[in-house]
Amino acid sequence: MTEIEEVAARLRAFAAARDWEVFHTPKNLAMALAGEAGELLAEFQWLTPEEAASLDEESLARVRSEMSDVATYLIRLADVLGVDLIEAIHAKIDEVDKRYPPLTS
Repeated sequence: MTEIEEVAARLRAFAAARDWEVFHTPKNLAMALAGEAGELLAEFQWLTPEEAASLDEESLARVRSEMSDVATYLIRLADVLGVDLIEAIHAKIDEVDKRYPPLTS
């Protein structure tokens, strides 16, 4: 079992133990994912590129928390839909690689 599969199983059990499956529809999970992505974005709003690249410990902790929320909802959505997230990522990289070949020197 991969680490993502382990996390998906843990999230599935977490939701089941709280009877949250009824709320974890693809639509609701996608909406929650978008909301959390917005909260992640808000952590960088108004920062210069330099500030964004060198966050202090408190800011980095908030960003880490929001990244975790985004990843959690994405993994849960993939699990509910039966999507192998790692396979989907590799397929997307392959697709983009064909569309944008490496630069040659």
